[in-house]
Amino acid sequence: MQHSGKNGCGAVRYYQEGVPGQVFLPAGRGLSERLADHTMRLNQQRSNSMSTPPLISIIVPTWNNLPYLKLLEQSLHRHSVSECPYELIVHVNDGSDGTLQWIQRQGYKYSHSAKNIGICRAVNQAASQATGRYLVYFNDDMVALPNWDSHLLRRAEVFADERFMLSATMIEPNSPRNPCVVSCDLGRSPESWDEPTALSRLSSLIRRDWMGSTWPPTWVPLWMWHEVGGYSTELSPGMGSDNDFSMKLYHAGCRIFIGVGDSLVYHFGCVSTGKIKKNNGRKQFLRKWGLSQREFDRQILKRGESVPVYGPRLENHDINPFSWHAELKIRLKP
Repeated sequence: MQHSGKNGCGAVRYYQEGVPGQVFLPAGRGLSERLADHTMRLNQQRSNSMSTPPLISIIVPTWNNLPYLKLLEQSLHRHSVSECPYELIVHVNDGSDGTLQWIQRQGYKYSHSAKNIGICRAVNQAASQATGRYLVYFNDDMVALPNWDSHLLRRAEVFADERFMLSATMIEPNSPRNPCVVSCDLGRSPESWDEPTALSRLSSLIRRDWMGSTWPPTWVPLWMWHEVGGYSTELSPGMGSDNDFSMKLYHAGCRIFIGVGDSLVYHFGCVSTGKIKKNNGRKQFLRKWGLSQREFDRQILKRGESVPVYGPRLENHDINPFSWHAELKIRLKP
């Protein structure tokens, strides 16, 4: 499959055997020139945000993680391209660390709860204010790297008005066994974040696109988010909610779940989840859908596999055969 992107965003091809990278960049201006031009426009971006319709709405739930949120905000400004104008919408849980006041000073859209209401309700409240064509969900402990958005846009334009879900590829300090994550230690906190090394090694961290997108940063058409009702609040505070959202999309007819190998973000990892009392998302998912998250990931979404030469669309699966297995698991582990 080959598609000529709009806005100078080039073409994407699925897939040529033996070629580690599948994206063919347009000739002309290089990345450094584009980033330099974008940097010159940073001061204009916020003042123009009200008059320039955003292409993407970025939603970020946060819970008293202001140093991480500031780093994410800075990275989005520095490493997003002008072809992808965005609006930033933050849901502030509590915010007693100064997050609420900081967001208000910056002039971003936001929602606020006096206490932590969990991921599901937080992203839904933020998404209710979105006006972009696409909705992108970031965790607050992530750092966007150069061209993260244009690489996702290339894939999105391939699928046009189809149902699809994309994920950027995370770089984490210690995930050597995860086939969907690049393992590279570039820091464990905003204070130790090693951006010079990240930028110098960027090309070596790119990998092939992979099947099985479920986790942030995720990119979906805004209409599709509303079609399935966003995240399911019965899974609050949020364990299992990413898989649940993907399953809702699958039942709505989505058959494209792709992790984009050259759209890179750094993830410090589990900054907020370590502070909460977790719900049993695995059991809730099993009871709700009649199969385990692991079965859904591996057998339905084909997580971690390379995108096939013939294309990324998944086959239609009858999920009913999994139900007896799910029932057995529920009975053995009440």
